[in-house]
Amino acid sequence: RTVTFHPLAAMVSPLCLFVLALCGYVMGSDPVAPNTYCITFDTNLNSTFPPIVVSITRQWAPLGADHLYALVSSGFYDEAAFFRVVPQFVVQFGIAAKPAENAKWNKPIQDDPVKHSNTKGTLVYATAGPNTRTTQLFINYQDNSGLDSQGFAPMGTVVKGFETALAVNNPTPGNSDGVDQNQYTTKGNPWLLQHYPHITLITSATVSTSGCSA
Repeated sequence: RTVTFHPLAAMVSPLCLFVLALCGYVMGSDPVAPNTYCITFDTNLNSTFPPIVVSITRQWAPLGADHLYALVSSGFYDEAAFFRVVPQFVVQFGIAAKPAENAKWNKPIQDDPVKHSNTKGTLVYATAGPNTRTTQLFINYQDNSGLDSQGFAPMGTVVKGFETALAVNNPTPGNSDGVDQNQYTTKGNPWLLQHYPHITLITSATVSTSGCSA
């Protein structure tokens, strides 16, 4: 199913999201991640812009950080697209290139309490309501503290390549909903690239525990 929350208006209205959430809650099912780790998102903008490097602090959102570590380690985000851009608000991603991967990881995890504000550059799970986090993420383009009270718990922050996040191609200018997420989820990158040939892709996502180089 697809659940829609309408976009923020002056950082007050709920975040516009679409997340498939068909399974029951999976609480604490992921292995415990390191206390801190780094994710490097290489993109098809790398010839012009640096990779996006995110420093994750598990203490901020333990369940989310554990799940994200498992997702990145599995290769889930490789070739995934930035499918929704809301200028001066967020850029969203986290639908896999292969439909089978979306089905495999479509198991919601329980929410974490919000321990860190949605400041500029923070990485956060998108949701379709309480306890529906699966794979979709967004990067805050600005300070969006209005999301704190709505339960959006950041896990980390961009320490390098924020200019790359800002340079992501908006696949649907004038439409803040982004691409058709149901079609993308079920048909994968062949459908996506046919309809949005200039979309920005994550070519690879890798995790490191040796520290972030900012």
